[in-house]
Amino acid sequence: MTRTHPDPEHRFADLAEELGSLPGVTEPAPGRRFGAAALKADGHIFAMLSGGRLVLKLPRTRVDELVAAGAGTHFDAGKGRPMREWLALDPASPLPWSPLAREAHAFVHRNG
Repeated sequence: MTRTHPDPEHRFADLAEELGSLPGVTEPAPGRRFGAAALKADGHIFAMLSGGRLVLKLPRTRVDELVAAGAGTHFDAGKGRPMREWLALDPASPLPWSPLAREAHAFVHRNG
């Protein structure tokens, strides 16, 4: 059973442990390069922690739906341009991380 921690780093570590057995998943690797602290499916990032927010790759329509519902924002990787298929989940959002991360995994695993 996954433990619940109040801080994002522990929550993400729990999530990585939980999802590590899904098809094609590579758990975060130590290092500072982009994507090192991310969950990958078949070599493609589907979930990562950035600025205390869970960031997920989801279909554009799903991201738009979650943003419209106030669950988060389009992720901006620091280039001043929001990424349409990436959701930065608001840390105060009551949405559980695991189902959304599984949804992101399925999207990336299916579409590469």
